[in-house]
Amino acid sequence: MTCDLTTQRVLGAPICAATMRNALDLAEQHIAARQRLLIGVVNAAKLVNMRSDAALRESVQSCDVVFADGMAVVWASRLLGRPLPQRVAGIDLMMELLTRGSERGWRVFCLGATQEVLDGVTREIAQRFPGVQLAGAQHGYFTPAQESAVADAIAASRADILFVAMTSPKKEQFLARWSEHMNVPVCHGVGGSFDVLAGKVRRAPRVWQVLGLEWAYRVAQEPRRLWKRYLITNVKFVWMVLGAMVARCLGRLESDHPRQQKTDPRPTHTSSRPA
Repeated sequence: MTCDLTTQRVLGAPICAATMRNALDLAEQHIAARQRLLIGVVNAAKLVNMRSDAALRESVQSCDVVFADGMAVVWASRLLGRPLPQRVAGIDLMMELLTRGSERGWRVFCLGATQEVLDGVTREIAQRFPGVQLAGAQHGYFTPAQESAVADAIAASRADILFVAMTSPKKEQFLARWSEHMNVPVCHGVGGSFDVLAGKVRRAPRVWQVLGLEWAYRVAQEPRRLWKRYLITNVKFVWMVLGAMVARCLGRLESDHPRQQKTDPRPTHTSSRPA
Protein backbone atom coordinates (compact mmCIF):
# COMPACT_ATOMS: atom_id res chain seq x y z
CA MET A 1 0.00 0.00 0.00
CA THR A 2 1.45 3.38 -0.98
CA CYS A 3 0.29 6.94 -1.51
CA ASP A 4 -2.21 6.97 -4.37
CA LEU A 5 -2.25 10.77 -4.47
CA THR A 6 -0.40 12.80 -7.07
CA THR A 7 3.32 13.17 -6.45
CA GLN A 8 4.92 16.39 -7.63
CA ARG A 9 8.65 16.58 -8.23
CA VAL A 10 9.76 19.87 -6.69
CA LEU A 11 13.44 20.84 -6.86
CA GLY A 12 14.42 17.19 -7.09
CA ALA A 13 12.20 15.87 -4.29
CA PRO A 14 9.10 13.71 -4.87
CA ILE A 15 6.47 15.45 -2.71
CA CYS A 16 2.96 14.10 -2.19
CA ALA A 17 0.24 16.60 -3.15
CA ALA A 18 -1.72 15.94 0.04
CA THR A 19 -3.81 17.81 2.57
CA MET A 20 -3.53 17.11 6.27
CA ARG A 21 -6.72 15.03 6.05
CA ASN A 22 -5.19 12.97 3.24
CA ALA A 23 -2.07 12.35 5.32
CA LEU A 24 -4.04 11.24 8.37
CA ASP A 25 -6.28 8.92 6.36
CA LEU A 26 -3.23 7.40 4.69
CA ALA A 27 -1.61 6.75 8.07
CA GLU A 28 -4.76 5.15 9.43
CA GLN A 29 -5.01 2.86 6.40
CA HIS A 30 -1.46 1.62 6.94
CA ILE A 31 -2.01 1.08 10.67
CA ALA A 32 -5.15 -0.95 9.97
CA ALA A 33 -3.28 -3.06 7.39
CA ARG A 34 -0.07 -3.25 9.48
CA GLN A 35 1.89 -2.10 6.44
CA ARG A 36 4.83 0.28 6.58
CA LEU A 37 4.43 3.98 5.85
CA LEU A 38 7.78 5.71 6.17
CA ILE A 39 6.99 9.43 6.27
CA GLY A 40 9.46 12.11 5.25
CA VAL A 41 9.07 15.88 5.29
CA VAL A 42 11.09 18.53 3.49
CA ASN A 43 11.51 22.23 4.06
CA ALA A 44 13.65 24.78 2.22
CA ALA A 45 16.80 23.97 4.19
CA LYS A 46 16.50 20.25 3.60
CA LEU A 47 15.97 20.71 -0.14
CA VAL A 48 19.14 22.80 -0.22
CA ASN A 49 21.14 20.26 1.78
CA MET A 50 19.92 17.37 -0.38
CA ARG A 51 21.83 18.87 -3.30
CA SER A 52 25.20 18.30 -1.62
CA ASP A 53 24.45 15.50 0.86
CA ALA A 54 24.00 12.22 -1.03
CA ALA A 55 23.13 10.27 2.13
CA LEU A 56 20.36 12.71 3.04
CA ARG A 57 19.06 12.72 -0.53
CA GLU A 58 18.92 8.93 -0.67
CA SER A 59 17.25 8.73 2.74
CA VAL A 60 14.50 11.16 1.75
CA GLN A 61 13.95 9.37 -1.55
CA SER A 62 13.66 6.05 0.31
CA CYS A 63 10.57 7.30 2.18
CA ASP A 64 7.19 5.92 1.16
CA VAL A 65 5.68 9.40 1.17
CA VAL A 66 7.16 12.89 1.51
CA PHE A 67 5.20 15.97 2.60
CA ALA A 68 5.95 19.69 2.33
CA ASP A 69 7.01 20.80 5.80
CA GLY A 70 7.45 24.48 4.95
CA MET A 71 5.36 27.16 3.24
CA ALA A 72 8.38 28.06 1.09
CA VAL A 73 8.18 24.61 -0.50
CA VAL A 74 4.46 25.07 -1.24
CA TRP A 75 5.08 28.49 -2.81
CA ALA A 76 7.97 27.11 -4.88
CA SER A 77 5.79 24.25 -6.14
CA ARG A 78 3.22 26.74 -7.42
CA LEU A 79 5.81 28.98 -9.06
CA LEU A 80 7.21 25.94 -10.84
CA GLY A 81 3.83 24.75 -12.12
CA ARG A 82 3.68 21.69 -9.84
CA PRO A 83 1.31 22.92 -7.16
CA LEU A 84 0.91 21.36 -3.74
CA PRO A 85 -2.44 21.96 -2.03
CA GLN A 86 -1.07 22.90 1.38
CA ARG A 87 1.69 22.56 3.90
CA VAL A 88 1.72 19.35 5.94
CA ALA A 89 4.17 20.35 8.66
CA GLY A 90 5.86 17.55 10.55
CA ILE A 91 4.90 18.92 13.98
CA ASP A 92 1.27 19.47 12.93
CA LEU A 93 1.08 15.95 11.54
CA MET A 94 2.48 14.58 14.81
CA MET A 95 -0.15 16.44 16.85
CA GLU A 96 -2.97 15.35 14.54
CA LEU A 97 -1.80 11.73 14.70
CA LEU A 98 -1.81 11.94 18.49
CA THR A 99 -5.33 13.39 18.43
CA ARG A 100 -6.64 10.64 16.18
CA GLY A 101 -4.56 8.09 18.07
CA SER A 102 -6.29 9.09 21.31
CA GLU A 103 -9.63 8.30 19.65
CA ARG A 104 -8.40 5.01 18.19
CA GLY A 105 -6.23 3.79 21.06
CA TRP A 106 -3.07 3.67 18.95
CA ARG A 107 0.23 2.61 20.46
CA VAL A 108 3.00 5.23 20.15
CA PHE A 109 6.76 4.95 20.65
CA CYS A 110 8.76 8.17 21.14
CA LEU A 111 12.42 8.19 20.11
CA GLY A 112 14.83 11.10 20.37
CA ALA A 113 15.76 14.31 22.21
CA THR A 114 17.29 14.40 25.70
CA GLN A 115 15.90 12.38 28.57
CA GLU A 116 14.59 15.58 30.18
CA VAL A 117 12.69 16.58 27.03
CA LEU A 118 11.48 13.03 26.49
CA ASP A 119 10.06 12.92 30.04
CA GLY A 120 8.19 16.15 29.29
CA VAL A 121 6.83 14.69 26.05
CA THR A 122 5.50 11.53 27.70
CA ARG A 123 3.82 13.63 30.41
CA GLU A 124 2.17 15.87 27.82
CA ILE A 125 0.94 12.90 25.80
CA ALA A 126 -0.55 11.27 28.92
CA GLN A 127 -2.33 14.50 29.90
CA ARG A 128 -3.48 15.78 26.50
CA PHE A 129 -4.04 12.51 24.64
CA PRO A 130 -5.27 10.05 27.28
CA GLY A 131 -6.44 7.47 24.74
CA VAL A 132 -2.94 7.05 23.33
CA GLN A 133 -1.07 4.01 24.63
CA LEU A 134 2.59 4.82 25.21
CA ALA A 135 4.40 1.78 23.85
CA GLY A 136 7.84 3.05 24.90
CA ALA A 137 10.31 5.91 24.90
CA GLN A 138 14.05 6.21 24.27
CA HIS A 139 16.26 9.31 24.25
CA GLY A 140 18.24 10.05 21.12
CA TYR A 141 21.74 10.04 22.61
CA PHE A 142 22.64 6.43 21.99
CA THR A 143 25.83 5.27 20.33
CA PRO A 144 26.06 3.51 16.95
CA ALA A 145 26.84 0.30 18.84
CA GLN A 146 23.53 0.63 20.74
CA GLU A 147 21.46 1.29 17.61
CA SER A 148 20.46 -2.32 17.00
CA ALA A 149 19.31 -2.73 20.61
CA VAL A 150 17.16 0.39 20.28
CA ALA A 151 15.62 -1.00 17.09
CA ASP A 152 14.97 -4.32 18.86
CA ALA A 153 13.16 -2.54 21.72
CA ILE A 154 10.96 -0.67 19.26
CA ALA A 155 10.15 -3.88 17.40
CA ALA A 156 9.18 -5.56 20.68
CA SER A 157 6.88 -2.67 21.65
CA ARG A 158 4.35 -3.50 18.89
CA ALA A 159 3.85 0.23 18.33
CA ASP A 160 1.48 1.57 15.68
CA ILE A 161 3.41 4.83 15.32
CA LEU A 162 7.06 5.72 15.84
CA PHE A 163 7.97 9.38 16.26
CA VAL A 164 11.68 10.03 15.70
CA ALA A 165 12.87 13.37 17.07
CA MET A 166 16.43 13.48 15.81
CA THR A 167 18.24 15.87 13.52
CA SER A 168 18.70 15.37 9.78
CA PRO A 169 20.19 13.30 8.30
CA LYS A 170 20.47 11.09 11.41
CA LYS A 171 16.74 10.41 11.67
CA GLU A 172 16.32 9.67 7.96
CA GLN A 173 19.30 7.32 8.03
CA PHE A 174 18.04 5.53 11.17
CA LEU A 175 14.62 4.98 9.62
CA ALA A 176 16.10 3.86 6.31
CA ARG A 177 18.27 1.27 8.09
CA TRP A 178 15.80 -0.07 10.64
CA SER A 179 12.20 0.54 9.55
CA GLU A 180 11.76 -2.96 8.09
CA HIS A 181 13.16 -4.61 11.21
CA MET A 182 11.11 -2.52 13.65
CA ASN A 183 7.86 -3.40 11.83
CA VAL A 184 6.06 -0.23 12.95
CA PRO A 185 3.34 0.74 10.43
CA VAL A 186 3.83 4.52 10.63
CA CYS A 187 7.33 5.95 11.11
CA HIS A 188 7.49 9.74 11.23
CA GLY A 189 10.66 11.83 11.66
CA VAL A 190 9.60 14.90 13.64
CA GLY A 191 12.91 16.75 14.14
CA GLY A 192 12.71 19.27 16.98
CA SER A 193 8.98 18.79 17.59
CA PHE A 194 9.57 17.13 20.97
CA ASP A 195 11.16 20.35 22.26
CA VAL A 196 7.97 22.22 21.37
CA LEU A 197 5.62 19.59 22.82
CA ALA A 198 7.63 19.49 26.06
CA GLY A 199 7.50 23.29 26.34
CA LYS A 200 11.24 23.82 26.00
CA VAL A 201 10.93 25.81 22.75
CA ARG A 202 8.09 28.14 21.78
CA ARG A 203 6.56 27.65 18.37
CA ALA A 204 5.89 30.65 16.14
CA PRO A 205 2.40 32.18 16.37
CA ARG A 206 -0.06 31.05 13.73
CA VAL A 207 0.26 34.22 11.65
CA TRP A 208 4.04 33.71 11.37
CA GLN A 209 3.42 30.14 10.20
CA VAL A 210 0.91 31.22 7.54
CA LEU A 211 3.31 33.88 6.25
CA GLY A 212 6.13 31.35 6.00
CA LEU A 213 8.16 33.13 8.68
CA GLU A 214 8.45 30.35 11.23
CA TRP A 215 12.20 30.23 10.51
CA ALA A 216 12.49 33.94 11.41
CA TYR A 217 10.76 33.32 14.73
CA ARG A 218 13.31 30.61 15.50
CA VAL A 219 16.17 32.95 14.60
CA ALA A 220 14.70 35.60 16.89
CA GLN A 221 14.85 33.10 19.77
CA GLU A 222 18.42 31.95 19.04
CA PRO A 223 20.01 34.64 16.83
CA ARG A 224 23.67 33.85 17.48
CA ARG A 225 23.30 30.17 16.70
CA LEU A 226 20.84 30.29 13.80
CA TRP A 227 21.15 33.53 11.81
CA LYS A 228 24.03 32.42 9.59
CA ARG A 229 22.53 28.98 8.91
CA TYR A 230 19.17 30.40 7.80
CA LEU A 231 20.72 33.25 5.83
CA ILE A 232 22.85 30.84 3.78
CA THR A 233 20.15 28.22 3.20
CA ASN A 234 17.46 30.78 2.38
CA VAL A 235 19.64 32.49 -0.21
CA LYS A 236 20.56 29.15 -1.77
CA PHE A 237 16.89 28.12 -1.83
CA VAL A 238 15.87 31.31 -3.64
CA TRP A 239 18.57 30.72 -6.25
CA MET A 240 17.43 27.12 -6.68
CA VAL A 241 13.87 28.26 -7.31
CA LEU A 242 14.95 31.01 -9.72
CA GLY A 243 17.16 28.56 -11.60
CA ALA A 244 14.31 26.07 -11.90
CA MET A 245 11.97 28.83 -13.10
CA VAL A 246 14.44 29.89 -15.80
CA ALA A 247 14.93 26.28 -16.89
CA ARG A 248 11.14 25.84 -17.06
CA CYS A 249 10.74 28.99 -19.16
CA LEU A 250 13.49 27.93 -21.55
CA GLY A 251 11.88 24.53 -21.87
CA ARG A 252 8.61 26.16 -22.80
CA LEU A 253 10.30 28.37 -25.38
CA GLU A 254 11.92 25.34 -27.00
CA SER A 255 8.62 23.48 -27.10
CA ASP A 256 6.82 26.53 -28.51
CA HIS A 257 9.44 26.95 -31.24
CA PRO A 258 10.56 23.49 -32.33
CA ARG A 259 13.62 23.28 -34.49
CA GLN A 260 12.83 22.83 -38.15
CA GLN A 261 14.59 20.10 -40.05
CA LYS A 262 17.44 21.46 -42.10
CA THR A 263 17.17 20.98 -45.86
CA ASP A 264 19.97 20.85 -48.38
CA PRO A 265 19.67 23.96 -50.61
CA ARG A 266 21.40 22.22 -53.51
CA PRO A 267 19.10 20.91 -56.27
CA THR A 268 18.48 17.21 -56.42
CA HIS A 269 20.08 15.58 -59.47
CA THR A 270 18.12 12.92 -61.28
CA SER A 271 19.46 10.45 -63.71
CA SER A 272 19.31 11.50 -67.40
CA ARG A 273 19.59 7.97 -68.65
CA PRO A 274 16.46 6.49 -70.13
CA ALA A 275 14.75 3.82 -68.14
